Amino acid sequence: MINYNNRQFVSVENTESGEVSSKTYFDYYQEGNILYADYSGGEIVKGKLVGIVHNDDTLEFRYNHVNKSNEIRGGKCKSVPHKTTTGKIELHEEWQWLDKNQTKGKSIIREV
Repeated sequence: MINYNNRQFVSVENTESGEVSSKTYFDYYQEGNILYADYSGGEIVKGKLVGIVHNDDTLEFRYNHVNKSNEIRGGKCKSVPHKTTTGKIELHEEWQWLDKNQTKGKSIIREV
């Protein structure tokens, strides 16, 4: 099983309707099967996520952040881990905003 505790990730790809960019860094923590993270950078001033690590190492979580426009945004995400050729973890994500227009998107974040 993957332990996500004390791993840092950065966004490498995102759908246009997302606010996360290559300037957004995520600091992941794990206690048992509970996952949580802090994130910021780019358009994101301050963000938090909390969720579950499933037995197959996939992640399911909710996220909320404040952006540079002083808006509170939030949504849900499911992530599937993949190992890169260099042994780093890449999370392939499918997410949906749960505010405003409820758009969906896909993104990839890679372990730093």
